[in-house]
Amino acid sequence: MSHPDEMFYLIRADILPESITKTIEAKKLLESGEAETVHEAVEKVGLSRSAYYKYKDSIFPFNSMMREMIITVSLNLEHRSGILSKVLSFVADRGGNVLTINQTIPLQGMANVALSIDTAGLLLPTTEFLDELQGLEGVKRAVIVGRG
Repeated sequence: MSHPDEMFYLIRADILPESITKTIEAKKLLESGEAETVHEAVEKVGLSRSAYYKYKDSIFPFNSMMREMIITVSLNLEHRSGILSKVLSFVADRGGNVLTINQTIPLQGMANVALSIDTAGLLLPTTEFLDELQGLEGVKRAVIVGRG
């Protein structure tokens, strides 16, 4: 059985208690810069600081959790000049952010490259991204081997 801290629920916003919705509002004010301090943010939304601190690390908008996805892609690339550069440009052009690159020494004209990619800014669904990546010249194989 999962530890209670690891349990997540999808709850419609209109049924949340006022203290939680105000915590979300205060966090938005801080993130946007409309409030510079926690004191200022909670004052603007009418929430106690103790309630804010009680909930702040446990409540997140659903879409922000879905966007913060890191994938690891394993690629088999032809050992030719510029292929990896094209792959990296492709990732950047689609809104991905390469976090790590691990490359093996090329054997028999092929190199294996593992890329960790932050997909928070990806401009297309991950499946389409992978399909297009697979179609690049010099890319012989592209597969997602991990998600985090």
